[in-house]
Amino acid sequence: MTLVKFSNVGLRYSTGPEILHDLNLELAPGSFHFLTGPSGAGKTSFLKLLYMGQRPTRGIIHIFGKDIASMPRRMLPELRRQVGVVFQDFRLLSHLSAFDNVALPLRAAGLPEKSIRKNVEELLVWVGLGEKMDARPPTLSGGEQQRVSIARAVINRPKLLLADEPTGNIDHDIGTKLMYLFEELNRHGTTVVIATHDDDIVKRFPHQELRLENGTILGEKPFRTRAA
Repeated sequence: MTLVKFSNVGLRYSTGPEILHDLNLELAPGSFHFLTGPSGAGKTSFLKLLYMGQRPTRGIIHIFGKDIASMPRRMLPELRRQVGVVFQDFRLLSHLSAFDNVALPLRAAGLPEKSIRKNVEELLVWVGLGEKMDARPPTLSGGEQQRVSIARAVINRPKLLLADEPTGNIDHDIGTKLMYLFEELNRHGTTVVIATHDDDIVKRFPHQELRLENGTILGEKPFRTRAA
């Protein structure tokens, strides 16, 4: 079974050159991948295709068994609810508290408020924000906003979790703790793709590496042995 399949996919913006080209890959359910490559290689654009924020200009993408390239736009929101995304620019709602930002996916799913409060409080404590639940994003540091964004992305245990540089604004210890959170979700069946420049994280956590260079995937590097 395949969760995601790219077949000869290319992407260009407007009339410019192709940002991504000749993408052919499959992601299995429950797999864990690091997406690596130099700046400008197209990692963020690749993630946009995965969370259906951008359609390919050529080729076919199947996500959860659906051809998203030809799917009517009205059907995309239902699929997107099964994808958790951690954006580099956080995309938090500034007028809502940290608690309410994280609770959004659960409220959209119609969960009872008692269950929402329990799950959100536990997760915010886990990411070190137990005392910042009522704080609004503008009063939080960049690292704290990053952790709120991550909590929001994982709160409903999505089928597919995408993270764009999730450890870029936080210290080593919190970054390691968040990686353990991603691994725990993965053990429960979530497929994880993390775009990162952090070689230390890639070396310390033994997961498959997708190397993106010059707009195309060079192939999967083998699993690494977890560093001591």
